[in-house]
Amino acid sequence: MTQASRGETLFERLIASVLRHALRLTLLPTFRAGRPIPEQRGRLARVTRLTLQARGVEFTQAECGGVPGEFVQTGHPANPSCTILYLHGGAYCVGSASTHRAITSHIARRTSSRIFVANYRLAPEHPFPAAVDDAVAAFRALLGDAASSQHVAIIGDSAGGGLALAAALRLRELGEPLPAALVLFSPWVDLGDQDRGDEPAGEAMLTRAWTAECARLYLAGHDSADPLASPIRGDLRGLPPTLVQVGCEELLLSDARRLHAALAVADVPAELQEYPRRWHVFQVNAGVLADADRALESAARFLRERG
Repeated sequence: MTQASRGETLFERLIASVLRHALRLTLLPTFRAGRPIPEQRGRLARVTRLTLQARGVEFTQAECGGVPGEFVQTGHPANPSCTILYLHGGAYCVGSASTHRAITSHIARRTSSRIFVANYRLAPEHPFPAAVDDAVAAFRALLGDAASSQHVAIIGDSAGGGLALAAALRLRELGEPLPAALVLFSPWVDLGDQDRGDEPAGEAMLTRAWTAECARLYLAGHDSADPLASPIRGDLRGLPPTLVQVGCEELLLSDARRLHAALAVADVPAELQEYPRRWHVFQVNAGVLADADRALESAARFLRERG
Protein backbone atom coordinates (compact mmCIF):
# COMPACT_ATOMS: atom_id res chain seq x y z
CA MET A 1 0.00 0.00 0.00
CA THR A 2 1.19 3.49 -0.78
CA GLN A 3 -0.22 6.66 0.64
CA ALA A 4 -0.05 9.63 -1.68
CA SER A 5 0.64 12.01 1.17
CA ARG A 6 2.19 15.33 0.33
CA GLY A 7 2.09 18.90 1.49
CA GLU A 8 -0.68 20.89 -0.14
CA THR A 9 -0.27 24.47 -1.15
CA LEU A 10 -2.78 26.99 0.14
CA PHE A 11 -4.24 27.24 -3.37
CA GLU A 12 -4.68 23.46 -3.60
CA ARG A 13 -6.42 23.39 -0.23
CA LEU A 14 -8.74 26.16 -1.38
CA ILE A 15 -9.59 24.34 -4.63
CA ALA A 16 -10.24 21.10 -2.74
CA SER A 17 -12.52 22.89 -0.28
CA VAL A 18 -14.55 24.50 -3.06
CA LEU A 19 -14.90 21.20 -4.93
CA ARG A 20 -15.98 19.29 -1.84
CA HIS A 21 -18.58 21.93 -1.04
CA ALA A 22 -19.90 21.89 -4.60
CA LEU A 23 -20.23 18.10 -4.57
CA ARG A 24 -22.11 18.20 -1.29
CA LEU A 25 -24.51 20.77 -2.68
CA THR A 26 -25.16 18.88 -5.93
CA LEU A 27 -24.55 15.16 -5.57
CA LEU A 28 -25.52 14.46 -1.97
CA PRO A 29 -29.08 15.66 -2.64
CA THR A 30 -29.09 13.71 -5.92
CA PHE A 31 -27.99 10.43 -4.34
CA ARG A 32 -30.67 10.40 -1.68
CA ALA A 33 -32.45 7.31 -0.42
CA GLY A 34 -36.13 7.47 -1.27
CA ARG A 35 -35.71 9.80 -4.26
CA PRO A 36 -37.14 8.08 -7.38
CA ILE A 37 -34.40 6.56 -9.52
CA PRO A 38 -35.53 8.32 -12.75
CA GLU A 39 -35.30 11.63 -10.89
CA GLN A 40 -31.80 10.77 -9.65
CA ARG A 41 -30.72 9.96 -13.20
CA GLY A 42 -32.05 13.24 -14.52
CA ARG A 43 -30.43 15.30 -11.78
CA LEU A 44 -27.08 13.53 -12.30
CA ALA A 45 -27.20 14.17 -16.04
CA ARG A 46 -27.80 17.88 -15.44
CA VAL A 47 -25.08 18.21 -12.79
CA THR A 48 -22.42 16.44 -14.83
CA ARG A 49 -22.93 18.75 -17.82
CA LEU A 50 -21.02 21.29 -15.73
CA THR A 51 -17.92 19.10 -15.24
CA LEU A 52 -14.62 19.76 -16.99
CA GLN A 53 -13.84 17.48 -19.93
CA ALA A 54 -10.39 17.16 -21.43
CA ARG A 55 -9.85 19.03 -24.68
CA GLY A 56 -9.20 17.33 -27.99
CA VAL A 57 -11.20 14.22 -27.13
CA GLU A 58 -13.85 12.71 -29.38
CA PHE A 59 -16.99 10.88 -28.24
CA THR A 60 -18.59 8.45 -30.69
CA GLN A 61 -21.81 6.58 -30.00
CA ALA A 62 -21.39 2.86 -30.65
CA GLU A 63 -22.18 -0.68 -29.53
CA CYS A 64 -19.85 -3.44 -28.41
CA GLY A 65 -21.24 -6.94 -28.15
CA GLY A 66 -24.75 -5.52 -28.29
CA VAL A 67 -24.04 -3.18 -25.39
CA PRO A 68 -24.62 0.51 -26.15
CA GLY A 69 -22.12 3.13 -25.11
CA GLU A 70 -19.50 5.40 -26.61
CA PHE A 71 -15.91 5.32 -27.74
CA VAL A 72 -13.69 7.98 -26.22
CA GLN A 73 -10.35 8.80 -27.80
CA THR A 74 -8.11 11.65 -28.83
CA GLY A 75 -7.91 12.81 -32.42
CA HIS A 76 -4.46 11.31 -32.96
CA PRO A 77 -4.05 7.53 -33.45
CA ALA A 78 -4.82 5.53 -30.34
CA ASN A 79 -2.17 3.59 -28.49
CA PRO A 80 -2.04 0.25 -30.36
CA SER A 81 -0.94 -1.61 -27.24
CA CYS A 82 -4.02 -0.94 -25.13
CA THR A 83 -7.79 -0.75 -25.40
CA ILE A 84 -9.84 0.08 -22.31
CA LEU A 85 -13.32 -0.96 -21.25
CA TYR A 86 -14.63 1.65 -18.81
CA LEU A 87 -17.44 0.76 -16.40
CA HIS A 88 -19.03 3.81 -14.80
CA GLY A 89 -20.21 4.12 -11.22
CA GLY A 90 -23.65 4.96 -9.91
CA ALA A 91 -24.51 2.13 -7.51
CA TYR A 92 -25.85 0.01 -10.41
CA CYS A 93 -28.87 2.33 -10.64
CA VAL A 94 -27.71 5.64 -12.14
CA GLY A 95 -24.98 6.96 -14.40
CA SER A 96 -24.01 6.59 -18.05
CA ALA A 97 -21.16 7.14 -20.46
CA SER A 98 -22.14 10.81 -20.81
CA THR A 99 -22.20 11.48 -17.04
CA HIS A 100 -18.63 10.25 -16.70
CA ARG A 101 -16.96 12.14 -19.54
CA ALA A 102 -15.02 14.30 -17.08
CA ILE A 103 -13.05 11.23 -16.08
CA THR A 104 -13.02 9.14 -19.28
CA SER A 105 -11.84 12.06 -21.42
CA HIS A 106 -8.90 12.70 -19.10
CA ILE A 107 -7.98 9.02 -19.12
CA ALA A 108 -8.05 9.07 -22.92
CA ARG A 109 -5.71 12.08 -22.96
CA ARG A 110 -3.25 10.44 -20.59
CA THR A 111 -3.18 6.98 -22.16
CA SER A 112 -3.90 7.72 -25.85
CA SER A 113 -5.95 4.54 -25.68
CA ARG A 114 -9.22 3.70 -27.33
CA ILE A 115 -11.83 3.58 -24.57
CA PHE A 116 -15.29 2.05 -24.76
CA VAL A 117 -17.59 3.28 -22.01
CA ALA A 118 -20.42 0.80 -21.60
CA ASN A 119 -23.98 1.86 -20.90
CA TYR A 120 -24.63 -1.42 -19.14
CA ARG A 121 -28.20 -2.11 -18.04
CA LEU A 122 -29.23 -0.56 -14.73
CA ALA A 123 -31.48 -1.56 -11.84
CA PRO A 124 -34.25 -1.63 -10.91
CA GLU A 125 -35.36 -2.29 -14.48
CA HIS A 126 -32.52 -4.73 -15.02
CA PRO A 127 -31.32 -6.28 -11.76
CA PHE A 128 -28.36 -8.59 -11.13
CA PRO A 129 -26.72 -10.13 -13.15
CA ALA A 130 -27.60 -7.93 -16.13
CA ALA A 131 -24.68 -5.54 -15.51
CA VAL A 132 -22.20 -8.43 -15.29
CA ASP A 133 -23.53 -9.99 -18.49
CA ASP A 134 -23.17 -6.67 -20.33
CA ALA A 135 -19.64 -6.05 -19.05
CA VAL A 136 -18.56 -9.52 -20.19
CA ALA A 137 -20.21 -9.07 -23.60
CA ALA A 138 -18.54 -5.70 -24.16
CA PHE A 139 -15.14 -7.07 -23.13
CA ARG A 140 -15.47 -10.03 -25.51
CA ALA A 141 -16.33 -7.72 -28.38
CA LEU A 142 -13.37 -5.44 -27.69
CA LEU A 143 -11.01 -8.38 -27.45
CA GLY A 144 -12.22 -9.72 -30.78
CA ASP A 145 -12.26 -6.35 -32.54
CA ALA A 146 -9.60 -6.09 -35.22
CA ALA A 147 -9.15 -2.43 -34.27
CA SER A 148 -8.18 -3.49 -30.77
CA SER A 149 -5.03 -5.19 -29.64
CA GLN A 150 -5.08 -8.32 -27.56
CA HIS A 151 -4.46 -6.09 -24.54
CA VAL A 152 -7.79 -4.94 -23.18
CA ALA A 153 -7.77 -3.46 -19.68
CA ILE A 154 -10.83 -2.67 -17.58
CA ILE A 155 -11.21 0.49 -15.52
CA GLY A 156 -14.16 1.09 -13.23
CA ASP A 157 -15.20 3.53 -10.55
CA SER A 158 -17.37 2.82 -7.50
CA ALA A 159 -19.99 0.24 -8.55
CA GLY A 160 -18.15 0.08 -11.87
CA GLY A 161 -15.03 -0.93 -9.96
CA GLY A 162 -16.87 -3.81 -8.35
CA LEU A 163 -18.38 -4.68 -11.71
CA ALA A 164 -14.92 -4.75 -13.33
CA LEU A 165 -13.78 -7.25 -10.73
CA ALA A 166 -16.97 -9.31 -11.11
CA ALA A 167 -16.54 -9.39 -14.90
CA ALA A 168 -12.99 -10.70 -14.49
CA LEU A 169 -14.26 -13.42 -12.15
CA ARG A 170 -16.96 -14.37 -14.65
CA LEU A 171 -14.46 -14.52 -17.53
CA ARG A 172 -12.17 -16.74 -15.48
CA GLU A 173 -15.14 -18.94 -14.58
CA LEU A 174 -15.92 -19.34 -18.30
CA GLY A 175 -12.30 -20.13 -19.16
CA GLU A 176 -11.99 -17.04 -21.36
CA PRO A 177 -9.11 -14.55 -21.70
CA LEU A 178 -8.81 -12.11 -18.82
CA PRO A 179 -8.17 -8.37 -18.94
CA ALA A 180 -4.56 -7.31 -19.18
CA ALA A 181 -5.05 -5.23 -16.04
CA LEU A 182 -7.70 -3.79 -13.73
CA VAL A 183 -7.76 -0.21 -12.47
CA LEU A 184 -10.36 0.40 -9.77
CA PHE A 185 -11.29 3.83 -8.41
CA SER A 186 -13.04 3.64 -5.02
CA PRO A 187 -14.47 0.20 -5.82
CA TRP A 188 -17.71 -1.00 -4.23
CA VAL A 189 -16.97 -4.68 -3.77
CA ASP A 190 -19.33 -5.76 -0.97
CA LEU A 191 -23.08 -5.27 -1.37
CA GLY A 192 -23.84 -6.99 1.93
CA ASP A 193 -24.73 -5.46 5.27
CA GLN A 194 -21.13 -4.97 6.32
CA ASP A 195 -20.87 -2.19 8.88
CA ARG A 196 -18.72 0.51 7.31
CA GLY A 197 -19.46 2.86 10.18
CA ASP A 198 -20.75 6.38 9.81
CA GLU A 199 -19.97 8.43 6.73
CA PRO A 200 -16.57 10.10 7.17
CA ALA A 201 -16.70 13.83 7.80
CA GLY A 202 -15.06 14.45 4.44
CA GLU A 203 -17.40 12.27 2.36
CA ALA A 204 -18.86 14.40 -0.41
CA MET A 205 -21.49 12.26 -2.11
CA LEU A 206 -22.26 8.82 -0.59
CA THR A 207 -24.46 7.82 2.33
CA ARG A 208 -24.99 4.39 3.83
CA ALA A 209 -28.75 4.70 3.33
CA TRP A 210 -28.41 5.37 -0.41
CA THR A 211 -25.91 2.60 -1.11
CA ALA A 212 -28.05 0.15 0.87
CA GLU A 213 -31.14 1.11 -1.11
CA CYS A 214 -29.34 0.74 -4.45
CA ALA A 215 -27.89 -2.61 -3.40
CA ARG A 216 -31.40 -3.82 -2.60
CA LEU A 217 -32.71 -2.67 -5.99
CA TYR A 218 -29.81 -4.26 -7.88
CA LEU A 219 -29.90 -7.57 -6.01
CA ALA A 220 -33.72 -7.84 -6.21
CA GLY A 221 -33.72 -10.61 -3.61
CA HIS A 222 -30.50 -12.29 -4.82
CA ASP A 223 -27.92 -13.28 -2.24
CA SER A 224 -25.42 -10.45 -1.73
CA ALA A 225 -22.74 -13.04 -0.95
CA ASP A 226 -22.67 -14.16 -4.60
CA PRO A 227 -19.13 -13.32 -5.77
CA LEU A 228 -20.49 -11.81 -8.98
CA ALA A 229 -22.42 -9.31 -6.85
CA SER A 230 -19.85 -8.87 -4.06
CA PRO A 231 -16.53 -9.91 -5.65
CA ILE A 232 -14.61 -9.46 -2.39
CA ARG A 233 -16.29 -12.71 -1.35
CA GLY A 234 -14.96 -14.68 -4.32
CA ASP A 235 -11.81 -16.63 -5.08
CA LEU A 236 -9.51 -13.96 -6.50
CA ARG A 237 -6.65 -16.24 -7.52
CA GLY A 238 -5.38 -15.83 -11.06
CA LEU A 239 -6.79 -12.35 -11.62
CA PRO A 240 -4.73 -9.78 -13.55
CA PRO A 241 -2.54 -7.08 -12.00
CA THR A 242 -4.76 -4.61 -10.21
CA LEU A 243 -4.41 -0.99 -9.15
CA VAL A 244 -6.82 0.33 -6.51
CA GLN A 245 -7.10 4.04 -5.76
CA VAL A 246 -9.21 5.44 -2.93
CA GLY A 247 -9.69 8.61 -0.95
CA CYS A 248 -9.10 8.50 2.79
CA GLU A 249 -12.28 10.45 3.56
CA GLU A 250 -14.89 8.31 1.86
CA LEU A 251 -17.41 5.65 2.76
CA LEU A 252 -15.76 2.92 0.67
CA LEU A 253 -12.25 3.20 2.10
CA SER A 254 -12.73 -0.09 3.96
CA ASP A 255 -13.80 -1.84 0.73
CA ALA A 256 -10.56 -0.80 -0.96
CA ARG A 257 -8.42 -1.91 1.96
CA ARG A 258 -10.19 -5.25 2.30
CA LEU A 259 -9.87 -5.85 -1.43
CA HIS A 260 -6.16 -5.10 -1.45
CA ALA A 261 -5.61 -7.49 1.45
CA ALA A 262 -7.65 -10.21 -0.28
CA LEU A 263 -5.73 -9.76 -3.53
CA ALA A 264 -2.45 -10.12 -1.63
CA VAL A 265 -3.65 -13.38 -0.03
CA ALA A 266 -4.62 -14.60 -3.52
CA ASP A 267 -1.13 -13.75 -4.85
CA VAL A 268 -2.53 -11.23 -7.33
CA PRO A 269 -0.07 -8.40 -8.11
CA ALA A 270 -1.89 -5.44 -6.63
CA GLU A 271 -1.21 -1.91 -5.50
CA LEU A 272 -3.35 0.24 -3.22
CA GLN A 273 -2.94 4.01 -3.42
CA GLU A 274 -4.64 6.04 -0.70
CA TYR A 275 -5.11 9.78 -1.06
CA PRO A 276 -5.44 11.69 2.22
CA ARG A 277 -8.22 14.28 2.50
CA ARG A 278 -9.87 13.07 -0.71
CA TRP A 279 -13.44 11.99 -1.33
CA HIS A 280 -15.21 9.30 -3.34
CA VAL A 281 -13.94 9.06 -6.95
CA PHE A 282 -12.05 12.34 -6.66
CA GLN A 283 -10.44 11.49 -10.02
CA VAL A 284 -13.52 12.98 -11.69
CA ASN A 285 -12.08 16.39 -10.79
CA ALA A 286 -9.08 15.99 -13.10
CA GLY A 287 -7.99 19.23 -14.68
CA VAL A 288 -8.92 21.13 -11.52
CA LEU A 289 -7.72 19.08 -8.54
CA ALA A 290 -3.99 18.33 -8.43
CA ASP A 291 -4.46 14.96 -6.69
CA ALA A 292 -6.92 13.87 -9.39
CA ASP A 293 -4.32 14.62 -12.05
CA ARG A 294 -1.66 12.74 -10.10
CA ALA A 295 -3.95 9.75 -9.62
CA LEU A 296 -4.77 9.50 -13.33
CA GLU A 297 -1.11 9.88 -14.27
CA SER A 298 -0.34 7.00 -11.92
CA ALA A 299 -3.12 4.90 -13.45
CA ALA A 300 -1.85 5.64 -16.96
CA ARG A 301 1.67 4.63 -15.94
CA PHE A 302 0.31 1.40 -14.41
CA LEU A 303 -1.40 0.54 -17.70
CA ARG A 304 1.65 1.43 -19.83
CA GLU A 305 3.81 -0.88 -17.75
CA ARG A 306 1.41 -3.73 -18.52
CA GLY A 307 0.62 -2.86 -22.12
